[in-house]
Amino acid sequence: MAVIEMSVAQQTGGKDSALRDWVRALEATAPIIRNPGRLLLDVIEETAALRGDIPALLSARERMTYRQLAGRANRYARWALSENLAKGEAVGLLMPNRPEYMAIWLGITAVGGVVALLNTNLRGQALAHCVDIVAPKHLIVAAELFEQYRSAAAHLSTRPKIWIHDSDDSSIEFPRIDRDLEKHSPERLTAAEHRGVTIADRALAIYTSGTTGLPKAANTSHHRVLQWSFWFSGLINTSRDDRMYNCLPMYHSIGGVVATGAMLVNGGSVVLRDKFSVQNFWNDICEWDCTLFQYIGELCRYLVNAPEHPRERAHRLRLCCGNGLRADVWEQFQARFRIPRILEYYAATEGNFSLYNVEGKVGAIGRLPSFLTHRFPLALVQFNHVAGEPARDDDGFCIRCATDEPGEAIGRIGDGAGGAFEGYTSEKESERKILRNVFEKGDAWYRTGDLMRRDSAGFFYFVDRIGDTFRWKGENVATSEVAGAIMAFPGISEATVYGVSVPGTEGAAGMAVIVADRPLDFAELRKHLAVQLPAYARPLFLRMRDKIEATGTFKHAKHELQRQGFDPTATMDPIYFAEPESQTYLRLDAALYGHITSGTIRL
Repeated sequence: MAVIEMSVAQQTGGKDSALRDWVRALEATAPIIRNPGRLLLDVIEETAALRGDIPALLSARERMTYRQLAGRANRYARWALSENLAKGEAVGLLMPNRPEYMAIWLGITAVGGVVALLNTNLRGQALAHCVDIVAPKHLIVAAELFEQYRSAAAHLSTRPKIWIHDSDDSSIEFPRIDRDLEKHSPERLTAAEHRGVTIADRALAIYTSGTTGLPKAANTSHHRVLQWSFWFSGLINTSRDDRMYNCLPMYHSIGGVVATGAMLVNGGSVVLRDKFSVQNFWNDICEWDCTLFQYIGELCRYLVNAPEHPRERAHRLRLCCGNGLRADVWEQFQARFRIPRILEYYAATEGNFSLYNVEGKVGAIGRLPSFLTHRFPLALVQFNHVAGEPARDDDGFCIRCATDEPGEAIGRIGDGAGGAFEGYTSEKESERKILRNVFEKGDAWYRTGDLMRRDSAGFFYFVDRIGDTFRWKGENVATSEVAGAIMAFPGISEATVYGVSVPGTEGAAGMAVIVADRPLDFAELRKHLAVQLPAYARPLFLRMRDKIEATGTFKHAKHELQRQGFDPTATMDPIYFAEPESQTYLRLDAALYGHITSGTIRL
């Protein structure tokens, strides 16, 4: 560590406090590998033994001190043992944000179980797919999400044992896990009960749509959970005096592991809210006395566009951290709300590298100091949009991008501190994310599916996603899933889906090109999609065509369609819009297009 500190001093003259954040993160993560049997629950138990009555997880619904969190997790661990859950067997978890959520997966994973964190927006076949790909032995369902489970039950090919949490509905015949839990001890687990679980064992299955197809379940080891938690705690310098405001879903790696773990490893508190609310945000921040806020860029845009709030500057926030914050929103957000510091970063659940903008360079997603390039093995390579894959030179190798040239970001796969790729539950899907023979024979690199550029100062900037996924409302949308839901509607023979840019919004809004063999009832189509898809995945724009052009490999040609966007003057094809006040799709004309692009109609 002394060598690294000397390197920082040499690079910065000892004056750059931002780069010292890197050293703090390295110091925080260094002990992980030295004690492979120490899991996140053990870290929480250590805090509970010293300061057990300080708050750990807080919400309007329930609150847990460190002692209560550890005790609750231990009960879940013993529940798993009593149900003969073998090491490596999965338990599905379908529950909204609340302290109980973390107690469940902390306990079950501590004795070798793998908890699959299910997206609470899903239902029907999409939810069934996510359950089936992990084949859980048990499925825990919060009472308020029981109807969503029931919509998926008929589509399940696996048959997990269902447990309901916190329901007094006598018509539900499944056992209540919260009642069963009371017969188990909250005392610290014995070595025998831990069953030899180490940081090398898998802890979680976290879903990501990646760049192709339906959602995939990313393998997440205990080492990864600890690495995320301690690394981030070092970067943002968490302490027992900090409170993190977290309204991001706990089924995601950021909301469920990073934002929570970074606080719990240093004795801080996490304030949980099930969903983001513009109206309640500043009241929550002030009343819970939060010092940190975990964002996605879209949330910051909502706040900037909201009317002035009487408490928007009466807070104690010292830092806001997250990803996807556009440069224009960044400056307005920081100035208007007097935010002392913003830490923007780039990471992916299954990714083998991450980027952090510790310097606060507006618009950038990060920069790598030279002494950490071995830990974050990153390269940008030229991308062939026609072929849909990285370009190759005459020798068959990928071509590194020049300064400010956009290309796909890839990370070298290797062992040790940097480069590990744990993959998905599906070996086939894991292999699809690996790029081989990139710069030399036999090397292997993880494909992010993201286009980035790097400026002359070494800062990286996000450009766009590639492939069959786009991001809207903070969620990744798999176009094949949306197209499948569209084509399930009578009269539609073909559909292709992509994201289009809308001025003043983050990400890309869903648009579908549709080929129909009869006149469509657009009101019924909109109702159909509301049942089949979560709100963020429903297309905002429909474009009607007689046919959809295909490439030589029979893939829909989307590049030109995306370029034209939803501008009705760019095509003779009729375009329809899911107008917010309407229950149907309305024909898009120049006037309506103007209202959308000017922000008069807010999406």
